[in-house]
Amino acid sequence: MKPSEMRNLPLGDFDKEIESRKKELMELRFQAAMGNLAQPHRVRQLRREVAQLNTVRTQLSGTELGKGEQA
Repeated sequence: MKPSEMRNLPLGDFDKEIESRKKELMELRFQAAMGNLAQPHRVRQLRREVAQLNTVRTQLSGTELGKGEQA
């Protein structure tokens, strides 16, 4: 999913999208541990999608998560 498509999602759908991708990522990690991972590139792709979803959600909500107080 492209970031432009992510920006069109309602704020409530971000959590569902993130959770579904994290679940798929966990399943792929189990497959990798067992040695029968068919698409190793998908792990990297899912990690990036989760990060992009978090970034877009933060931008749309107007908060800056992850930034501490600056001295």
